[in-house]
Amino acid sequence: MADQKFLNGFKGSRELEENEKLSLSEDDRFAMLAAAQEAIAYRESLKSSAVKPELRPADFASNFDSVLPNKGMPASLVIDDLITTASAGLHGHASPRFFGYVCGGSMPVGAAADFLVTSWGQNAASSWESPSAAVIEQTVCQWCLELLGLPLDSGVGIVSGATVANAQGIIAARDSLLHRQGWDVFEDGLFGAPDVPVVIGDAAHSAPMAGVRYAGLGLGRATRLATDDQGRISLSALRTELEACKNPPLVILQAGQINTGAFDPFAEAIPMIQDAGGWAHVDGAFGLWAHAVPSLRDRLTGVDGADSWAVDLHKWLNAPYDAGLCIVRDRSALVSAMSARGAYLPGVGETWEPSDSTLELSRRARGIPSYAIMRHLGADGIREMISRHCDMAAYLADHLSTVPGIEIVNDVVLNQVAIACGTDEKTTAVLERIQQRAQVYPSHGVWQGRQIIRVSIINHATSYSDIDLLIEEILDANGNG
Repeated sequence: MADQKFLNGFKGSRELEENEKLSLSEDDRFAMLAAAQEAIAYRESLKSSAVKPELRPADFASNFDSVLPNKGMPASLVIDDLITTASAGLHGHASPRFFGYVCGGSMPVGAAADFLVTSWGQNAASSWESPSAAVIEQTVCQWCLELLGLPLDSGVGIVSGATVANAQGIIAARDSLLHRQGWDVFEDGLFGAPDVPVVIGDAAHSAPMAGVRYAGLGLGRATRLATDDQGRISLSALRTELEACKNPPLVILQAGQINTGAFDPFAEAIPMIQDAGGWAHVDGAFGLWAHAVPSLRDRLTGVDGADSWAVDLHKWLNAPYDAGLCIVRDRSALVSAMSARGAYLPGVGETWEPSDSTLELSRRARGIPSYAIMRHLGADGIREMISRHCDMAAYLADHLSTVPGIEIVNDVVLNQVAIACGTDEKTTAVLERIQQRAQVYPSHGVWQGRQIIRVSIINHATSYSDIDLLIEEILDANGNG
């Protein structure tokens, strides 16, 4: 009897302990509320706060560079300390006055959905383990195919961004091109495999170049095609190279050159590539979104004929970092290249399975914030935002092009504006003054051997008053104020 009482008491204390572990403590609750309140306060401050960090890593690294203490501290104090210590080192990437690189503004409804994603703590790689995440992400994929005007039966993987999306598309291309030559990469690897010629424009972004390396194809072996003054590939150079290829090639094109916003001539290039038995892959990190807008679609005529595409969600859709799409016309080619089935996982079937389309077997449900944004804006809202940003870029270029000492060095066909101020030294000095004042934040670039100020207009909240402020800052820094 004593033994039974002991067991009953032990069982009761264990259940109490387990309940305490599972419940949300007051400390946990305070920590989560503090983080949410700080997130709201931070977003409310973006309209007027400085756009650049107050401190750089060397200035405050010592605040974090310490020995891990043996004793922990309350969760609420950890969050308070993190807010206090990290705030001065945050860049204004989400600010409507941030025009650097090509950074979307992480739309608030997406950030709110991201709170849920983190709190739900789902492993979104398996539809069996996380049905809601899988269904929502599948909806995002379908909506994006419809909006971007790409084949609706394509395979789609939600990844961290265009770098991984390009890498996955290139890996799928590699495997398919070798399969056409009777080589099984899955079984035999790459040692002794037939040659896969790689062709890419000499003004391409580094992301697909990285993908070539990750796929084991060797960036040094790639043929770099000549491009024009906007970064578009030469069709005659492409034709000459295709005629010289002895094996089916992988040709990488781009939608939206990082400095100029230009597009390769898809309508002519893609059929030429496919007639040569090759695979046409498009790096469309931000520029592919223009295909969603009827008034902009002519810039990308023929892009829907490619074999694979890479696009970011955290750029023009303004999803929170990090999210992008790898899209492959032949879904089976993507699944074959990406699937890493273990004995404990469900079999491959027709049902869309997240892990079949990405390199990851464990990941957060990064597609849910994009669902929230797309549901919030609707197709019309997304198209209006993209079109508005392109109109703002033209407005900026029109106002600066008549100013003495300032030159717009690109044809403004999208949301990118490349600006030079006479000499390289003057351009660099003007940019440094603008960034130091931190009212707006364009970034640097190099185009056609010249230093440029690169302006990317892509934040969902940017208004014409923000563009007017940018114009004022450029004129003042250039001595035209």
